[in-house]
Amino acid sequence: MRSPHHELCDRCIRSSDARRNARSFGRVRAIDIPGPETRFLGDLARQWKLFIVAQAKARHEPFPDRFFNVGFAIDPNGEVVLKHYKLATLYPVEHSVTPHDVWDRWIELYGRTLDAFYPVADTEIGRLAVLMANEGSYPENARGLAMNGAEVVYRASYPHPHTGNEFFEIQNRARALDNNFYVVAPNMGTYFLEAGSDLPIDTFGGRSMIVDYKGRIVGRHDYSGGSSYVAGTIDIEALRDHRTRAQWDNWMKDLRTEVYQTIYEQPIYPKNLYLDRAPYNHAEFRREVIDRQIAHMIERDIWVRPFGYGTAEPGQRKTET
Repeated sequence: MRSPHHELCDRCIRSSDARRNARSFGRVRAIDIPGPETRFLGDLARQWKLFIVAQAKARHEPFPDRFFNVGFAIDPNGEVVLKHYKLATLYPVEHSVTPHDVWDRWIELYGRTLDAFYPVADTEIGRLAVLMANEGSYPENARGLAMNGAEVVYRASYPHPHTGNEFFEIQNRARALDNNFYVVAPNMGTYFLEAGSDLPIDTFGGRSMIVDYKGRIVGRHDYSGGSSYVAGTIDIEALRDHRTRAQWDNWMKDLRTEVYQTIYEQPIYPKNLYLDRAPYNHAEFRREVIDRQIAHMIERDIWVRPFGYGTAEPGQRKTET
């Protein structure tokens, strides 16, 4: 029989391995933006006179041994004109950190402003922004971009089962409608994990789309396997006209911000989670974050404790003394 000490040592080893792997990826695998990869894309942008929006795991010099998921835009001159650091990773499988995970240092470096978290590039084809993957699951991230002037928002990619369960489409359309901006949402289909692999997999499910500022799908491609594309009209002048002349469904002009601020006066998700340590592995994240966050929501009486969770009866509310 293995003692609890052996089990504890095994957890320490796994945790140490996870931290070592994260540091190694940050030093060796993550890219620099700008760097060789963006220069290659910049050459394509110049050749075809177009904008390119992409994302990659990238280093950031003030945070050695960490890496971020960064969305970026390259203009027809081949220059990187936008860098967006993902604000909500896919928990717990994505080991990149977010600005909120290193909050104190990020604020010290860049301030507590919209530009520090929701950057927007003002270009000849409109104001471009990025809302990556799981970021789009939270309406606040889209609103932050809109409040900073975004008009065309790139949102990719989102995996199964959420794509097949229509979360991807529902979120894309809702974010576009709520904020009166376009959402360009490419998503992956079949791909190969390695160049030499003969086993195709599909963990994302395709369903690429372009959604207009009224939440209507104006371009759709359901599969997205191999070399494929989705096309649709993006009319920036129509968007701007709607925002300034609509009587009702340009809702942002009516935001009662003083009222809404009361929603967020108390913090929920812990900040500075990875300021002094590498990201948790799966087991650690479940124990230290997910389980604690669920308990926190119940303790604050935001959620009602279900039958079988802890010791309270179903529907029992917390009483203040």
